[in-house]
Amino acid sequence: MVENVIWPAYLDATLSRSEGRRVSQDLAVEEPTVDEIAKAVQQIGYDATIERDKAYSREPWAQRGRVVVRGADDSTKNDLIQAVAAYVVAMRE
Repeated sequence: MVENVIWPAYLDATLSRSEGRRVSQDLAVEEPTVDEIAKAVQQIGYDATIERDKAYSREPWAQRGRVVVRGADDSTKNDLIQAVAAYVVAMRE
């Protein structure tokens, strides 16, 4: 089974692409949390596990955690991140 990791930095509007953001500014939000990401992953239909004590390699000083996604074998990681980002944006509106 494939495990995908989604870091909050992937969706963070305050970061540039070179700093780790993986979605367009339209789908990015300010300071996304692992709880929001996990909820979005579950809305899409996958299992999500939150690991709060982890730090993204490009920002090792900030332990914002990460979300491990299981069961997303049928989609690419980029498609998964785009779908999660769309749900997080919708939840904040």
